[in-house]
Amino acid sequence: MRFDLTDLSLFRHVVEAGSITHGAERAHLALAAASTRIRHMEEALGASLLVRSRGGVTPTQAGRTLLQHARTILSQAERLREDLGAYAGGLAGQVRVLSNTNALTEFLPETLSSFLAAHPNVSVDLQERLSDEIVGLIAEGVADIGIVAGTVDAGGLETYPYRSDRFVLVVAKDHPLAKRNRIAFSEVLDHDFVGLDRASALQRFLADKAARIGRSIRLRIQLRSFDGVCRLVERNVGVGIVPETTARWAARTMEIKAVALTDPWALRDLSICMRDYKALPPYARQLVDHMRAERREAV
Repeated sequence: MRFDLTDLSLFRHVVEAGSITHGAERAHLALAAASTRIRHMEEALGASLLVRSRGGVTPTQAGRTLLQHARTILSQAERLREDLGAYAGGLAGQVRVLSNTNALTEFLPETLSSFLAAHPNVSVDLQERLSDEIVGLIAEGVADIGIVAGTVDAGGLETYPYRSDRFVLVVAKDHPLAKRNRIAFSEVLDHDFVGLDRASALQRFLADKAARIGRSIRLRIQLRSFDGVCRLVERNVGVGIVPETTARWAARTMEIKAVALTDPWALRDLSICMRDYKALPPYARQLVDHMRAERREAV
């Protein structure tokens, strides 16, 4: 059996995305080409690698074994690329980062901008996930670095503090809830919501919090950015939940008000997590150092 690096990378993306379609997108392959590669891998192995269903795909036992080896081989190939990159004059390495919604929208753009400007030979593969998912994926070696809520149990992972922020409710200035200064999430669920796409980490997080108290979110419209959420909230389409830093910035130009959420989970202490700092690729260690230095400056 012969599997090249493209096959292994595609298979890893498919399993991690839970979908051949989304895995093909991450691997920058056409769906037809990706499906053909997966089929040829199964034919060469003589066994099924994926269980296909209407909800997506999951790996078989053979698929899980292949995934474990694929991650090891791809990691070694990345290390080789890093070591030789300086001689080749191209990209010297790639850092794989998983982040929750809050850090991804509020802090990482500035962090990564300054880091990449100082390291022109490095690229970053950044994906959004739920904090508890990130912990498991980092432990499995899916990525180098994770940014998670500090309330999540990081298990045996190595962690460092990163930033702090809190979620707030945003409402139009003439909305009935604008008279409140503080409110519980449970009280807000009687109102229509403006939110992010249902597949986003934050929206899944909020849906879970609602489900835990036997409620659901009346999501009237789904958008792709917190700025968009604030703009629709201003128009009284519904209420929204966004990071406080976003609300403060948006309130400068929009007729909205931020109302503090009393729920403990609204306060977000963000942490950097990894399996072992010393075992990280060189550029991943430099990114961790950069984030920690940036935090010290912010404090």
